[in-house]
Amino acid sequence: MPEVRFGQAINRALADAMASDPAVVLFGEDVAVAGGPFGVTRGLLDKFGPQRVRDTPISEATIVGAAVGAAMSGLKPVVEVMFMDFVTLAMDALVNQAAKARFMFGGQFSLPMVVRMPHGGGISAGPQHSQCLEGWLAHVPGLKVVCPSSISDAYALTRAAIADPDPVIVIENKSLYAVKGELPDTPPQVSIGKAATVRNGRDATVVTYGAMVPVAISAAATLAREGIEIEVIDLRSLQPWDEKAVLGSLAKTHRLVIVHEAVEAF
Repeated sequence: MPEVRFGQAINRALADAMASDPAVVLFGEDVAVAGGPFGVTRGLLDKFGPQRVRDTPISEATIVGAAVGAAMSGLKPVVEVMFMDFVTLAMDALVNQAAKARFMFGGQFSLPMVVRMPHGGGISAGPQHSQCLEGWLAHVPGLKVVCPSSISDAYALTRAAIADPDPVIVIENKSLYAVKGELPDTPPQVSIGKAATVRNGRDATVVTYGAMVPVAISAAATLAREGIEIEVIDLRSLQPWDEKAVLGSLAKTHRLVIVHEAVEAF
């Protein structure tokens, strides 16, 4: 089983999706020639050519707006907002167009589009490049929001997002891009909306996602030495979220702790 980095798992998911479906196209700032600001799309321009992997101007509104049009026209665009902070510039296209088109037009159109965006701090990127704004997006009806924590899920959730007929936001924590792990030759599939119980316990339930999952597992290991057993649930999907998994765990432990990197009010 080969060992890859988190970012390489996403790269492989993009490449596999593009190889299996000619409708899948990539565009965004520096995703083609430079291979993305974190190297996630490196090599895809050479594999699939400039018609399917394109650099764009620095205009998030244009990038996401073009994705909406492309999706309504039969393509499956995967676009990148270089840092989640700048999704603010694309909110009209996401909230008023992508999220609502299927419902406004009576189901005549589906929007199979994916918007990838890195979030999170810890790499000294500064106040305008480190925010966790997933709370905004998860509260928009019509948008699906996923956030992988593991190498396998980075691949599987990316593939699931591309295969989905509706707009999906794939959030990638910047601190995870360099993390190494094993990726099977045939990675297991993951359904959007399905959480994973990554540690069983009896005393309290910790619900988390993304880069906070390994933090929660580490904290649970520390508490275990004191006789406290924590159950850790990796949501994987923030919208829709797996109510059955969370409520089932809470029925057992009767205590809930939510761990995330966003501001406390989230």
